[in-house]
Amino acid sequence: MTTSLSEAEIAQQLHKDYHLLKKEIAKKIVGQEEVIKQTILSIFSRGHCLLIGVPGLAKTLLVKTIADVLGLEFNRIQFTPDLMPSDILGSEILNEQKQFQFVKGPVFANIILADEINRTPPKTQSALLEAMQEQQVTIAGKLYPLPQPFFVLATQNPIEQEGTYPLPEAQLDRFMLSIQLDYPTIEEEIQIVKQTTTDLQEKVNKILSKEQIEQYQHIVRKVPVTNFVVEYAVKLVNLTRDKSNEFTKNYIEWGAGPRASQNLILGAKCHALLNGKFSPDIEDVNAVAIGVLQHRIVLNYKAEAENIKAKDIILQLIEQLKL
Repeated sequence: MTTSLSEAEIAQQLHKDYHLLKKEIAKKIVGQEEVIKQTILSIFSRGHCLLIGVPGLAKTLLVKTIADVLGLEFNRIQFTPDLMPSDILGSEILNEQKQFQFVKGPVFANIILADEINRTPPKTQSALLEAMQEQQVTIAGKLYPLPQPFFVLATQNPIEQEGTYPLPEAQLDRFMLSIQLDYPTIEEEIQIVKQTTTDLQEKVNKILSKEQIEQYQHIVRKVPVTNFVVEYAVKLVNLTRDKSNEFTKNYIEWGAGPRASQNLILGAKCHALLNGKFSPDIEDVNAVAIGVLQHRIVLNYKAEAENIKAKDIILQLIEQLKL
């Protein structure tokens, strides 16, 4: 791709490259099409993802494969109760010349897999906050920019609750999307077993360069959006905190903030481009609504008692806006 391409041509190229990415990732990842789509969408939108699923659903392999096909440097950080912020960010050491030297931690990569992020105390969790929001870290008063593009994918196990530290809302809000992983179908699991129980290992090819990814990130933000679509996104977010709405009042303790509205529009822009459109519509907003909103709303005891999930509430609010 050359810089002489017009913005429309770059947008068309993004649509084509997205299908090449999916085809290449499918060499190693069976199924999980929606998870792959939302993860790629988040990267091109300069966002971060929270992946929620039980062990054994190929979360690590998925992230490593995406990093390989995007030509990005990948680091995995296993979060444990004894992990310290310096284990993530790096620290200053005294070298042989009796001078302090900064040794970079694993956060200095393009794609970071924060595995089981809720297994470490809030002090260590917060080490990622500045990195995710400002794309930099501060050590001993000095700023160190992170390599670009930079993307954090954190995982949580929804089953094991002992010895975990729930992520505070401020940190959850830094994640553009939360994605639920489900078990594979019987057909998919058969294919997984066949692929992973032989010596033959499928290799994936690099599809994009860092420069192309950054170019796509810029083009996503340049996509025009009508006032009608922006107003729809804001109204949807506002419904999650509108206590005059009976459904919201009954089931939501705290609604989503303005960052949700921003991410709805960014996600809708990228979703439109991935599907070959040049401007998002209501369908694109709705397509990313669950991923953007479900980790940003806090349900009350009544919702939990009636086993109503955040996803159900978001779908209901979308239906209300259609009326």
